[in-house]
Amino acid sequence: MATVQAEQTKGRVRSFWERTPCGSWDATAPEGTPEYFAQVERRRYELEPFIEEFADFASTRDRDVLEIGVGLGTDHVQFARAGARLTGVDLTDHAVELVRRRVELEGLESDVRQADAEHLPFEDDSFDVVYSWGVLHHTPDTAGAVAEALRVVRPGGRVCMMFYGRRSWVSFGLWTRHALLSRRPTRSLADVLYHHMESEGTQGFTRRELRRMYGGLERLRIDRVCTPYDVEYAGPLARLSGRALGFFVIVRGWAPAA
Repeated sequence: MATVQAEQTKGRVRSFWERTPCGSWDATAPEGTPEYFAQVERRRYELEPFIEEFADFASTRDRDVLEIGVGLGTDHVQFARAGARLTGVDLTDHAVELVRRRVELEGLESDVRQADAEHLPFEDDSFDVVYSWGVLHHTPDTAGAVAEALRVVRPGGRVCMMFYGRRSWVSFGLWTRHALLSRRPTRSLADVLYHHMESEGTQGFTRRELRRMYGGLERLRIDRVCTPYDVEYAGPLARLSGRALGFFVIVRGWAPAA
């Protein structure tokens, strides 16, 4: 029964992002045009300028890179521009179609295909870098998807992924709106995120939970980041407490060398 429910949830997740690719709300130009992609890219890095530091695009030249959850390809093309040998997957056909179009428009190369993060269609030890930004908290079996990512990274390879934090200013703000002010104060943060943060089934994680998932990595770092979304709910207080209550939790580490 649990498996059936998980697949039903995943189907609703897929339908949500098929209708609304991540970041598409920031574009007014016709979908799939150079202007459309430029608008999405400009807004993404205005809101999340810290992506470049964590992703370290420049270091991936001549490396085999996998991005799990390509969205509209904004980070994806940064890897391609940097000279990575690039592969990308997404649960939705819509995203795959748009990112293939974007790569073609820029004269770049990438193997972009539809795939489920919980069942990656790649051999063990296939990639030097596995990257995913704000994606794996949407799939029902996040721990299974993380295990798949670790399976396909090579010994000595790098992993960089972002998750939503369960105990964050964004989560508290959503709880205030959908629990406290809705006269349902017994609702948990997890339940509010599940039902009111983007697609149904969205999860938030603690450092301890992520450390357990990534325990096999070396030089493991788990950082909280204060985002504009936190500031929207908590103002200056969010900036003062971002290292503890920032909405984004970024995991970086290296697979043990052979």
